[in-house]
Amino acid sequence: MGWVMDGLDSDSYDRTYGDVRLVRRIFAYFRPQWRPMLVVACMVVLDSAVSAGTPILVSRGIDVVASTASSVALWVIALGVLLFNSLGWVSNYYRQTRSAEAVSNVVLKLSEDAFRAVTERDLSFYDEQPSGKIVSRVTSDTTAFGDVVMLVTNLISTLLYVLILFAALFVINVRLAMIVLATVPVIMGLALSFRGVARRVTRSARRVLAEVNALIQESISGIIVAKNFRQEAAVYEGFLKVNRRAYRVNLIRGWVMNTIIPLLETGIGVSVALVIYYGGSAQLRGLVTPGEWFLFVQTVGMVWFPMTGVASFWSQFQDGLSAAERVFSLMDAGPRVIQIASEPVGTLAGRIDFMDVHFSYTGREVVFDGFSLSVAAGEKVAIVGHTGAGKSSLARLVERFYEFQGGKILIDGRDIRTLDLAQYRRHVGIVPQEPFLFSGTLGENIRYSRPSATDEEVAAAARRIAKGEWLEDLPDGLNTDVGERGARLSMGQRQLVALARVVLADPRILILDEATASVDPFTETQIQEGLDEVMRGRTCIVIAHRLSTVRNVDRIIVLRNGRIIEEGNHDSLLAAGGHYAELYNTYFRHQSLEYIEQARRLAEEE
Repeated sequence: MGWVMDGLDSDSYDRTYGDVRLVRRIFAYFRPQWRPMLVVACMVVLDSAVSAGTPILVSRGIDVVASTASSVALWVIALGVLLFNSLGWVSNYYRQTRSAEAVSNVVLKLSEDAFRAVTERDLSFYDEQPSGKIVSRVTSDTTAFGDVVMLVTNLISTLLYVLILFAALFVINVRLAMIVLATVPVIMGLALSFRGVARRVTRSARRVLAEVNALIQESISGIIVAKNFRQEAAVYEGFLKVNRRAYRVNLIRGWVMNTIIPLLETGIGVSVALVIYYGGSAQLRGLVTPGEWFLFVQTVGMVWFPMTGVASFWSQFQDGLSAAERVFSLMDAGPRVIQIASEPVGTLAGRIDFMDVHFSYTGREVVFDGFSLSVAAGEKVAIVGHTGAGKSSLARLVERFYEFQGGKILIDGRDIRTLDLAQYRRHVGIVPQEPFLFSGTLGENIRYSRPSATDEEVAAAARRIAKGEWLEDLPDGLNTDVGERGARLSMGQRQLVALARVVLADPRILILDEATASVDPFTETQIQEGLDEVMRGRTCIVIAHRLSTVRNVDRIIVLRNGRIIEEGNHDSLLAAGGHYAELYNTYFRHQSLEYIEQARRLAEEE
């Protein structure tokens, strides 16, 4: 079986919970639903009593009819059975409807808690975990969790039903009742022996479902790349591979879950044979009446069918516990960004100090080893360097998305770890390299940075970017539907929306990771005007990609392997002929007017 489970390792945040701990936590969610659950409990008792009373009534009726041959007795029995069935329907109706009410409320609360946990996870969590797997836990696993209560109520009803029948059997004939009872430990032992393997295979089934969800989500998100490089067949082949693994895992799960049924049916057959033989012998000797013998024969099937249900319940219960285990693991994943206090932030000037900071993403590859840098309030600093130099890492530490392992980061002289994180992040504006837009209107996406903003404030923020001229190119202005992930807007228009978001939020610290997407000259001019507006009067850390931005900052920091090797303004660094000059000739020189003019003259000469 191991070869089938290869590749289905647990996620890094997965935990193993004991059954008792899981059940306690599950019932904690059902505790607020005590009113509908009380109705369910009462209906379970009534339903069990009615279900057990029907065969007892028929048994007594057989004896009465056999001794009196009265048609009245037949009518009484028929009406009694009808009454019992009617009561059973009523009790089952209220039991099912109230159970559905309680389960729906619990699943609602659990999915809310799970999604809240997802939103509270650190950014590093999403760097390591596929989004499709997280989606699977929030959706399908929470639903499976809700099924547990239905299984529990069915089990309780079954056990009550069996207990009532056994009580009747012992009153009628202790010896025959002992024969039926003797096989109970055997059947329950068989059922419980599947407990461990049932948990393992159901957990694997949940994991492989998460893998399938993750692959499908990634494939759809990247379909434009697949089509561009004609890799549809490769994408499909990748899906077939994961889907075949899911098939094998679920096939084994089906084998495991269904193996117990034939074993239980064998036990039932033996029990029925014993009861028929001994009960028939006792009836021939006059030790039991025909009705009592009928009750014993009926009871064997009616008792063992619930016992089979108990065994089936255990397998399904393990499925529910596996789902609950995965959801609780997601909710219990500890934060990596640890605040040692939660002090009010107040008004920020925007000074930033890195003091001997040590940072590593994984603990193996060091990004910063004793990094120090001071940025004055209102200063505009550009960070340049080759890929892997630490530019984005520096910005992410200021954003407090990752935990550093040593040193200090001070904001206006206060340790960043002592600030109320939610308040602090309201003072930090971010313009990412690839702006993300949510489905909805353009105005709604701008308002995302400050939900309380009025329509007038949103419009004013949009008009401050490139004087609002970019809005004229949109069919409905601020009411334009941007589509999924902003697909109906060009990359340049998405960048302008991102800039308007920051203007509306009005942060004291700005982290700007300039976009490298190719845009037309007119849009690039609008973006540059928007950058000038956004950066005005704020402390800015710019991961620079444009020469115009590099020239306009107060200071340029040149990084290599997580260390500052040069700093100064554009002209002084270029004159020094060091690493910045090399970067300029590689990345920035082609953007200069001199270079463009030279290229134009060469083209004309040719």
